[in-house]
Amino acid sequence: MPRKTFALTNTQIKAAKPKDKVYLLSDGDGLQLRVKPNGSKSWQLNYYRPNDKKRTTISFGIYPTVTLAEARKRKDEAKVLIDKGIDPKQQRETVAVTLERKESSIMKNVAAKWFEVKKKSVTADYADDIWRSLEMHAFPTVGDMCIDDVTAPIMIDALKPLEGKGSLEQVKRVCQRMNEIMDFAVNTGVIDHNRLSGIRAAFQSPKKNNMPSIEPKNLPEFMKALSYANIKIVTRCLIEWQMHTMTRPGEAACMTWNELDLENNLWHIPAERMKKKIAHTVPLTNQAIEILERIKPVSGHREHVFPADRNPKTHTNTQTANMAIKRMDGGKYKGVLVAHGLRSIASTALNDSGEFEPDLIEKALAHLDKNEVRRAYNRGDYLERRKKVMEWWSDYIDAASNSTCLG
Repeated sequence: MPRKTFALTNTQIKAAKPKDKVYLLSDGDGLQLRVKPNGSKSWQLNYYRPNDKKRTTISFGIYPTVTLAEARKRKDEAKVLIDKGIDPKQQRETVAVTLERKESSIMKNVAAKWFEVKKKSVTADYADDIWRSLEMHAFPTVGDMCIDDVTAPIMIDALKPLEGKGSLEQVKRVCQRMNEIMDFAVNTGVIDHNRLSGIRAAFQSPKKNNMPSIEPKNLPEFMKALSYANIKIVTRCLIEWQMHTMTRPGEAACMTWNELDLENNLWHIPAERMKKKIAHTVPLTNQAIEILERIKPVSGHREHVFPADRNPKTHTNTQTANMAIKRMDGGKYKGVLVAHGLRSIASTALNDSGEFEPDLIEKALAHLDKNEVRRAYNRGDYLERRKKVMEWWSDYIDAASNSTCLG
């Protein structure tokens, strides 16, 4: 005769004390309370799997978080599934996987995974700009959508107000970033194809504004203005250094003494400080070395070659050269020339000279070849040949300093 089982009461459950080993209290119909030696109590259902009739258990949670009444309700729901030939444990796992997949395919979540990879290849400030643009212009519309449901018309409608305000450059950047996210989703198996690949064509193209610069023939006039400018030695040396090395304002302003190899007259700029995150080596001319000799009494004992005025323990502001150029010669160069435009003067002069290969000049400017195939095969640093480029340019600057015009 089968043993009769009595339903549990809340009083019995509360009074159940831990023992040396795990033991079970039965509520009937397969529902059991599992009591561990550490005193924890959990619910489980003992049942036969519909497909192979093997005995197994499914957990319903911890008591008292899951009450007796709730445990009985979950048991009844599981029994309904079993009667239909569905294993409740397998059903739970299937639902969990489905929910996990759905959660991982939400646009914001896919974007976050893409961003974890992306931010390692850009500066911290640029990374912040990327994420902020998505939060402002993409996520309010598509952030909570399944990425597979994000179509071109939806994304275009989301960006139309931004285009209406005339923020065409921002539209272009958001389109580019959304495409990167979609490509990432394709490559990681979240979606089959990128539905946003052509959305840029739905918007006006922003007008390209080149950095203000001057023609090489006007360099003598600029050098004269620089020589008379009422600026500090750090600023003067910074502008001259940027000219002779053909580097970007941020690369020059943030330079440290330990980046210099003065035995070989080289400046090694680490990848994290370069625009394209690729380390760059600059051959230093005699004129560049002379600039270092002038600035060494000021900052030779410090970390940065061009220290900030108020806090010399850090570098000068990356806009220092710009501000000085803007004020030179009574503001003559305001809107006409910026610090980044100094590179343009060098590029134009070197290309017009006809003495150097364009690829060599581009390498000296730390420009990345837009042709990916050619870039893959063209990894030479051209260091020895680039020394000639740098020497020619430094001599050109010297000639401009001692002349009133250049042909």
